[in-house]
Amino acid sequence: MMKERLAAILAAHMGKIFGSLLGLILGWIIITYGILKGLFVVLCVVAGMLFGAGLDSPEASDRFFGRFLR
Repeated sequence: MMKERLAAILAAHMGKIFGSLLGLILGWIIITYGILKGLFVVLCVVAGMLFGAGLDSPEASDRFFGRFLR
């Protein structure tokens, strides 16, 4: 009963939770490394995420690996 209620609350507020954690991590990176280094780290993470998302889709990965296996 309690697990279902907790799961419903988390599902209803997933965007807020994700945004809060992302803001916390970004703030920590900027405080630790400075603004320019922090932005560089964030850009690297976004680039890696986009690259990984492209590899996750089946048609994109076929095209990507097809270039090297010709």
